Amino acid sequence: MLKSLLVKDYMTADHLAFNPEMDVLTAVHQLLEHHLTGAPVVDAAGHLVGFFSEKDGLRVALNASYYEQPGGPVGQYMTRELKTLDASSSMADAIELFVANHFHCYPVLSEGRLVGQLSRRDALKALEKLW
Repeated sequence: MLKSLLVKDYMTADHLAFNPEMDVLTAVHQLLEHHLTGAPVVDAAGHLVGFFSEKDGLRVALNASYYEQPGGPVGQYMTRELKTLDASSSMADAIELFVANHFHCYPVLSEGRLVGQLSRRDALKALEKLW
């Protein structure tokens, strides 16, 4: 039954996204404000170019403590090596990725374009429907 559930039906479509030029402190504030562990980073054309996470935000704080200069663009701190999910993937495949990796959420693509993101919480909600 889990194989029949699709990522597109459980992902968050109205996701927060950053651009690489955005001030990193603004991005950290938005993650906190929206209670998110991370958000995709897209270029001006809407293509996924990275992901900015709480861990990346902590790197900002660490740099600030050493160099006394917090800030810079999101692109300087974001993670560029990404794992993504396709919107038509099964939730079973998505859950396997969550179990195998340390990521809290994945950007979701459809035809190469960012359409949302799937979090561990979203995956648990899908499982809950099966109980």
